[in-house]
Amino acid sequence: MSNPAPEYDPAHPWGGNSRNATVDVNEQYTGYEADYIFVTIMAFLVWLIIPGIGLLYGGLAQRKSSLALVFQSLAVAGMVTFQWMFWGYSLAYSRTAGPYIGNLVNFGMMEVQAAPSPGSAVVPEIAFCLYQMLFCAVTVQILIGGSFERGRILPSLVFGFCWATIVYCPLACWTWNANGWLYNLPSLDYAGGGPVHVASGWAALAYALILGKRKHKGEQSHGKPHNVTLVFLGTVLIWFGWFGFNGGSALNGSVRALYAAFNTNTAASTGVLGWITVDYIRTRGRFSVVGACEGAIAGLVGITPAAGYVQVWPAALIGFLTAAVCALMQDVNKWLRIDEGLYVFKLHGIGGMIGSFLTGIFADSAISALDGSTIAEGAWNGNGVQVGLQLVDIVSISAYSFVMSCVLLLILKFTPFMHLRVSEEVEMNGLDLDQFFDEQIGDSEWVRFEGEKITHGVPQPPRQSHSEPTSGEGSIDQEAVRTNSKQ
Repeated sequence: MSNPAPEYDPAHPWGGNSRNATVDVNEQYTGYEADYIFVTIMAFLVWLIIPGIGLLYGGLAQRKSSLALVFQSLAVAGMVTFQWMFWGYSLAYSRTAGPYIGNLVNFGMMEVQAAPSPGSAVVPEIAFCLYQMLFCAVTVQILIGGSFERGRILPSLVFGFCWATIVYCPLACWTWNANGWLYNLPSLDYAGGGPVHVASGWAALAYALILGKRKHKGEQSHGKPHNVTLVFLGTVLIWFGWFGFNGGSALNGSVRALYAAFNTNTAASTGVLGWITVDYIRTRGRFSVVGACEGAIAGLVGITPAAGYVQVWPAALIGFLTAAVCALMQDVNKWLRIDEGLYVFKLHGIGGMIGSFLTGIFADSAISALDGSTIAEGAWNGNGVQVGLQLVDIVSISAYSFVMSCVLLLILKFTPFMHLRVSEEVEMNGLDLDQFFDEQIGDSEWVRFEGEKITHGVPQPPRQSHSEPTSGEGSIDQEAVRTNSKQ
């Protein structure tokens, strides 16, 4: 029989005095080592989602603006790490938080060390802090997609820091802090349907709205992914990382964590089937690799709030329905008259709302109780009120994220030296040429940059040199340009 779970002692908020080995802080976790090791490994898996999103976004973009999105995956990870250590963790998870936001008792990582964490008594607070920090980083990386192909990088990172502070941290407090108002409502959100997906989807929509539409006259590549292989690789990393995202959210190594991991794979798989089914019908018998990848992501989004609450077959249905509905929303930008080119709102905003709603229907106390303590009943158990509580969750998070995102973006837009959008010339030439100084964009691109003026993505004839080329190599380069111009 294992030892009793450790308890937080307000008299020793650090978890014990480890200086000069006065106290062995590990002793309190004897018998629970597997739990905190499991959560820590799950955190490592979650980290893979960050570069996965970068590769996904980079592959979906035109080549001339691809590096800007890949770069921001690491830049966001760095920025959010600082924000979380500075005050983000305290604003979200301080034990003395109010119903809407935490205080600064853990400012600068104060008292965040070896004590039992607010989320789970069997996980040291430093491990819990790491795990939740990566959730914040993933969320900010998702919403950065709203700046697709016309947003400047530095203001984007500043916005991400402010958004994590003013939007994400309060929403995490609402949803997962024991003092949060949604937590006590209660709404059911196992791993982030609201704070992660719904919030980032509405924020990306706000970003695209404030930036305005892209310029693309004459660009044949507009709206088409430049590298489907990158899209596929990014999706693979996201899918793999989501085992940690959902599996680790039990915050212990219980059967519930394993069940959530199974549901994660199930929903992603049926999400692929749901999306390609819509594509097959719409295109009369054809498929799309990008569509299959979007279907997998939609399935992951839909199951995020439900993974530790629902049985396997409802999980399969959630993945299929979420992906199918998102696939049918292909004209959402046209309906809203907003150019949100990466469809973050379609996949994460709409997909997250569908998943949160379906959680209220299919939540089963028999599944939540697999961790030995949690009882969460949905309409599946006769608790129809839970569906209404999920709607309160969806509406409140959607409204708060969209309104506050718009306010933050408008403030930055009119702040000196903080121009959100690049010039039209930079947009036409590509963000990568303007924002980076040493990376190669691709062999065919260098020829164009050296001798051509790029107008709306259509190559123009090269400028005539004063001297004719004397080597075969120069003639080949010019012939390549002429060939590209004819295409």
